[in-house]
Amino acid sequence: MRVVITAHARKRLQDLRQEQINEHDIRAAARSIPGYIPTATRFRGFLAASGRTFDLVVKDVLAGRLVITIIGK
Repeated sequence: MRVVITAHARKRLQDLRQEQINEHDIRAAARSIPGYIPTATRFRGFLAASGRTFDLVVKDVLAGRLVITIIGK
């Protein structure tokens, strides 16, 4: 499955709250969500390689799975 990360989500990776989360962590988390997601939905409790916990807001579109934003804990 193709994972598309929005410019907003990439910008949020620069914030202090998301500092130890990288794109590989986001792609792996987005691919691990089963099924079809027709509306933007928040999924909680993903773990980055650094040990940082984060949430994702994703939606399935024609281009693939769209990662709208990342919320670091």
